[in-house]
Amino acid sequence: MAEDGEVAKRAKLLKPAEGQGMKTASGLPAQVGPSILASDLSMLAADSKKAMEQWTADYLHVDIMDGHFVPNLTIGPPVVKCLRKHTTAFLDCHLMVSNPEHWVKDMAAAGADRFTFHFEATNDADALIEEVNKTGMKCGMVIKPKTPVDVLFPYLDRIDLVLIMTVEPGFGGQSFMVDMMDKVKTLRAKSPKLNIEVDGGLNLKTIDTAAKAGANMIVAGSAVFKAEDPKLVVQTLRDKVVQHCP
Repeated sequence: MAEDGEVAKRAKLLKPAEGQGMKTASGLPAQVGPSILASDLSMLAADSKKAMEQWTADYLHVDIMDGHFVPNLTIGPPVVKCLRKHTTAFLDCHLMVSNPEHWVKDMAAAGADRFTFHFEATNDADALIEEVNKTGMKCGMVIKPKTPVDVLFPYLDRIDLVLIMTVEPGFGGQSFMVDMMDKVKTLRAKSPKLNIEVDGGLNLKTIDTAAKAGANMIVAGSAVFKAEDPKLVVQTLRDKVVQHCP
């Protein structure tokens, strides 16, 4: 497991990209995190460097899938550890895995900065939040589209972020589910200072809807990595959050 305070020490080394530090009307960070699932995984270090240094991303979103909780199988702690050697970027790790408790120590040791786990994947969210926070990682919680948002209410004061999936988790390139914005609106009304992240189908056509609902953190995969001008996409998504998020 990472030594006590190791994550916090590394955070001091993070080099802000151009555009970082922008805020919403209520003072929340307005941030865009490219999803590396949409990158050329054979060029992961290079693509991650471009995302942060050339495209002015605020953080990197890392999808961890085990082939059990979701049907797809992606990367795990060994790849995160390798990526950590090549970037000081904030690694926002979304654990789409069964038994997320088994991966806390490994993810902390690999260099993850935030450990976001599915409410549906654990039987003891309270204990898992405590375990994650002890490592120095930030803790997030996420729900699938069919899970009601109120299941998260008891935990909001102990976590850094809520991730609302706007597609069924497991694969990139799916269409944005606009009805998930009711969850974002509910959360924003209940917790005005909560970081609310949205993931799935976010692009230049859907960003206004997400930002107006109250999302201040935007995960974008194909919209960034497949764009002719990724930097323009990142900056436009961020600008829309600043413009529209309450």
